[in-house]
Amino acid sequence: MCGITGFYGTEDKDLLLKMTSLLEHRGPDQSSHYTDEVVSLGHRRLSIIDLSDDGKQPISNEDGTIWVVFNGEIYNYKELRQKLEEKGHRFKSKTDTEVIVHAYEEYGEKCVNLFNGDFAFAVYDVSKRKLFLARDRLGIKPLYYTLIDGVVYFASEIKALLAIPGINRKVNPKALNYYLSFFANPLRETMFKGIYKLSPGHLLTYGKEGLSVQKYWDLEMQPTLSANPEKGLFSLLSDSVEKRLMSDVPLGVYLSGGIDSGTVVALMSKMTDKIKTFSVGFDFSLGELARAKTTAEHFNTDHQEIILNADSIKELPKIVWHQDEPMGDPTSVPTYLLSKEARKKVTVVLTGEGADEQFAGYEQEKFMLLHQKYIQKIPFRENLAFPLQKIPASTFSIFFKYMGSLGEEGKKRLIDFVSSSDNTEALMSMVAIFNEKEKKEIAGKKMAQEFSRENVTSAIRQRFLSDPHAQNLLNQLLLFENKIPLAENLLMKVDKNTMAHGVEARVPFLDHRVVEFAAKLSPDMKLRCLQDKYILRKVIKPYLPPRKSKQKKERFFVPVDHWLKDQLQPLSEELLSEKLLRKQGHFNPVYVQKMLQRYDSSPLFYGRQIWTVLNFQMWHKIFIEEEKLRL
Repeated sequence: MCGITGFYGTEDKDLLLKMTSLLEHRGPDQSSHYTDEVVSLGHRRLSIIDLSDDGKQPISNEDGTIWVVFNGEIYNYKELRQKLEEKGHRFKSKTDTEVIVHAYEEYGEKCVNLFNGDFAFAVYDVSKRKLFLARDRLGIKPLYYTLIDGVVYFASEIKALLAIPGINRKVNPKALNYYLSFFANPLRETMFKGIYKLSPGHLLTYGKEGLSVQKYWDLEMQPTLSANPEKGLFSLLSDSVEKRLMSDVPLGVYLSGGIDSGTVVALMSKMTDKIKTFSVGFDFSLGELARAKTTAEHFNTDHQEIILNADSIKELPKIVWHQDEPMGDPTSVPTYLLSKEARKKVTVVLTGEGADEQFAGYEQEKFMLLHQKYIQKIPFRENLAFPLQKIPASTFSIFFKYMGSLGEEGKKRLIDFVSSSDNTEALMSMVAIFNEKEKKEIAGKKMAQEFSRENVTSAIRQRFLSDPHAQNLLNQLLLFENKIPLAENLLMKVDKNTMAHGVEARVPFLDHRVVEFAAKLSPDMKLRCLQDKYILRKVIKPYLPPRKSKQKKERFFVPVDHWLKDQLQPLSEELLSEKLLRKQGHFNPVYVQKMLQRYDSSPLFYGRQIWTVLNFQMWHKIFIEEEKLRL
């Protein structure tokens, strides 16, 4: 994995070097570049495959007419290389990067369909005077771009694009609208107005005919597999894990207490007896570490526990800088610190991300199916709101465990869930950090006008849940999970916080063959009688410690409440002050004050909202106002 930068349409070597230097953390081993009068390509190298200088990028073909800079891994590169050599192509290195060069030379832009991997790359075709960018199918690796005065600039991280002279640092209201819903921005547009992401499964070309962005792959939920697909899934997962063991540097696994990372270790144990595992937890909640240790001991791994305390929040400003866009997921903190420690022993880690999205591992999916099967059939359910308001909020934790002790505000969300006949509104009552009503209240005057241009709930309904009578609600929900939270929240959290320390993260569950296989499974193979990840548990049960395959999913504990009341309080007073909020105009200080005053009565509900707004404010201070923050 590496960091790539560049631009097409001008020559500016000093700018290229500056952009590339901002990605040093992604590639601490080597820096190099290629320039001519049309294109500039920069690369920071994290050496994983072929550690010699032959692997130095940019890499070209034999006559220098095709150049590439590449971030990621092509796991089937050896098979592709053999086929290309049979067609007469000659290689000068043992890297997977060079396969991209010759595959493009042979197949053009369609070469991207041949790659099994996690990738973001740029190809420059000298003879055609064309730039070609591509991002992997699921969005495991990031790639950003902007078009200014006829010049296309691109980079692995936004901070490199902010080095462009005269670039505007303005908040994108549309992105903020979605961020407040999902505590991450899933749009093609970034939080910086005028800067874009190349979406997962897309490619971009720029040349004489202008700029074009096209989709080359998409996920379709089509249950077509016959009964008993367990053997096929086991074979695919095993091959996916095996492919992701290719490395010329030390490799390990991020091991939680759950079935997902446990599956990765179980499959690895069939291929090697030397496994390094790493787990992270907080000193006042060690349950996750105990569960991970059980798995580590069962497979006799070289296991390391990283125990954090509340002072770990001091790293938050660095984390916000590394993440480029505001992200409200507090597990970024332990991910960042886990990677910092793991880097002392390994350069590559495998993780369990992506299993929940393929095999129905989230609580909201269970509640949505219960909603469809039972609650929607209750006559006059809208009249339930009044009697529900009379019941103490704590009572609902028995039925609505997902929402936890959210207090009175959480009870209102439950009432919305129960009284709604609309699948999208029911879903958003659970997953939205701010619902549409709350966003209207927190938005400043100018921002409120912008938010009114697009109703996020309506957009989600139109895209994923437009058929209220759909028999296959679960697959609609999984499509939503894959398209909205996965790439720009979960995967970017992992990428940015591992690469902050020069660690490459690989995700076996997101091999596109596994994802496509899961999409063809019948819904009851994923969620059966409220048993999540049914087929995965069945397949891996013989290889896990006793009773591990039946273990319920538990959320990772992060001490947000402690941080908000202690270490972050001075920063909150500064960044959430009425004076600053009115000056910025993004948020209504009246609602912000309401969050702060009512926090103690509904800590989980308002804690999520305060954390989301506070992370945006930190991002704004660092990237828009260009000021340093310290805790």
